[in-house]
Amino acid sequence: MALLQELNLTKEWDKTFPKSDKVAHSKVTFHNRYGITLAADLYVPNDAAGKLPAIAVCGPFGAVKEQASGFYAQTMAERGFLTIAFDPSYTGESGGEPRYMASPDINTEDFQAAVDFLSLQDNVDPEKIGIIGICGWGGMALNAAALDTRIKATVASTMYDMTRVNAKGYFDAEDSADARYAKRQALNAQRIIDYKAGSYALSGGVVDPVPEDAPFFVKDYHNYYKTSRGYHARSLNSNGGWNVIGCMSFMNQPILQYSNEIRSAVLIMHGEKAHSCYFSRDAYAAMIKDNPRTDNKELLIIPGAVHTDLYDGGSKDAIPFDKLESFFCTYLK
Repeated sequence: MALLQELNLTKEWDKTFPKSDKVAHSKVTFHNRYGITLAADLYVPNDAAGKLPAIAVCGPFGAVKEQASGFYAQTMAERGFLTIAFDPSYTGESGGEPRYMASPDINTEDFQAAVDFLSLQDNVDPEKIGIIGICGWGGMALNAAALDTRIKATVASTMYDMTRVNAKGYFDAEDSADARYAKRQALNAQRIIDYKAGSYALSGGVVDPVPEDAPFFVKDYHNYYKTSRGYHARSLNSNGGWNVIGCMSFMNQPILQYSNEIRSAVLIMHGEKAHSCYFSRDAYAAMIKDNPRTDNKELLIIPGAVHTDLYDGGSKDAIPFDKLESFFCTYLK
């Protein structure tokens, strides 16, 4: 069994959202099956008694637990759930070297490792564990739900399918063998550059400053990651980004291959005006196609909301926490 790596965890409250007086907060660590130690924030309702239903939260892709995932986790703890928001492998306060790498396998495993950890807590009912994946971790959450029978309920919020966007580009605009070959050539050339340099070049994070003619979704990301609304010093998107070759393996790994075999409950929710909404619509359609268990599956489209509105509510208070509470109460019973 892997030993926990000693991590240097921040002791002060350094979140992008205010601390709640309705929950107890602490830092915890756990490990995945690759031996990587993960850092998490644990939120427990102040009036907690007995064994609680639990939820593990992660995402967005390139964010840290002090941003959207922590906001979700703290809010759901206020509503009676024991929750953790964790940093994925190679990012934030979690372990893993080299830094700023992503893996469809390891990042799915991160969710499963969170379930391992929650299952063994004295104040958690191991038969009542759910997960929430935000943005790129929405796709990873669906993959985890297809693989892990211990997960009883899954929410994918404002999701990206990171394998699809890496292989086909935004809006599938680069969905051709030639376009993928050109990407592979560039990434493999970068591998030689990195190997020679003995370090990994960074991709740059969210564009800053934003060109006037940039698409709205680029401005939307900037408005979250590069402003006081959501900036965090450990967030990849707020700073230098992933390694250039960090997401290379996503091109050949369709993580939603078996989503229509998910038997447990799934809620996919997305903003109507989000550039990324097609990921959720298509993922839901694929999940229910030929799936005999569709009565516990739901697609919720939130009127008027854009992508980052489901990170922190935006100006519209767009995250339907009442719906999330009802969903988890129904399926973690």
